[in-house]
Amino acid sequence: MVEQVEFTNMCMICDGSKVVVIDRKKKDWPGITFPGGHVESGESFTDAVIREIKEETGLTIYSPQICGIKDWYENQKRYVVLFYKTRKFDGVLESSEEGQVWWEDIENLPNLNLSLDMNDMIKVFANDDLSEFFYHQEGGKWKYDLK
Repeated sequence: MVEQVEFTNMCMICDGSKVVVIDRKKKDWPGITFPGGHVESGESFTDAVIREIKEETGLTIYSPQICGIKDWYENQKRYVVLFYKTRKFDGVLESSEEGQVWWEDIENLPNLNLSLDMNDMIKVFANDDLSEFFYHQEGGKWKYDLK
């Protein structure tokens, strides 16, 4: 059986203790998170995250490094979110139709109206001993493990 897969990305852009966040307006996953989006057909993963960050924040990022993944299986499809981080960028931070963007102190993130499970996803971005945020169903309820 061939598994269908959909790839997206998120990037933690760091400047000292501050990170870029977006207050996402999408109804399927609202709240404050890191910017990112879909990988287009035939596009490299690196080019996709660079493009998405430019579209959502106005910043041009360089040398994004994969630091983990989030994945789950639903409706005969696996969904994979590639987690990136970088400290290399230039440009002027600008909000887009995706939502308002700003620099936030990383220590203050738990105090914000974060997207679903974002607080634990940040642990994968920040902890070198973690590499996966895996959703699965148990007894008809969604659970997740940090691995």
